[in-house]
Amino acid sequence: MFDLINGIPLHPLVVHAIVVLLPLATLGTLAIAVRPVWRGRYGPLVVAAALVAAVLCPVATSSGEELEHRVGEPGQHAELGEQLIWFAIALLIFSAALVWLDRKAARADVAPMSPTLTRVVASLAVVAALACAVQVYRVGDSGARAAWGDVAAPRSAPAQLTETADRAE
Repeated sequence: MFDLINGIPLHPLVVHAIVVLLPLATLGTLAIAVRPVWRGRYGPLVVAAALVAAVLCPVATSSGEELEHRVGEPGQHAELGEQLIWFAIALLIFSAALVWLDRKAARADVAPMSPTLTRVVASLAVVAALACAVQVYRVGDSGARAAWGDVAAPRSAPAQLTETADRAE
């Protein structure tokens, strides 16, 4: 099902969306966690980015499994990639909780929220954001190594260039 789009593997296309959206949602979550005044204005955008990234994680996993049938086992990348959804969900939950707490606190007809609860949720949001950032890096690094490890490996200089350099000295 999640294999090709117009002859191009779907996996790298979806992964690029996640690699942009999840770090943006991570930075946004950090921002709204430490700057409460930004929650009302930017919070919904942060939650939307986290939601789209979380929805795309299973698509990336499924398309990656299809790609694996074509190119072979990606090693640790597949295992790390399957774990990313849990980090994305945690980020989504805590960013949404911050926005919800902010909106609830802004309503006049509701009892005031405990500032301690908001601080605890903000602290957990920071932890979730940092953990998510680390996991995105780990998944991306292992994927890049699986895809490009042989291509980007340093090559030795051609024999002719080495001999010419030796004569010049």
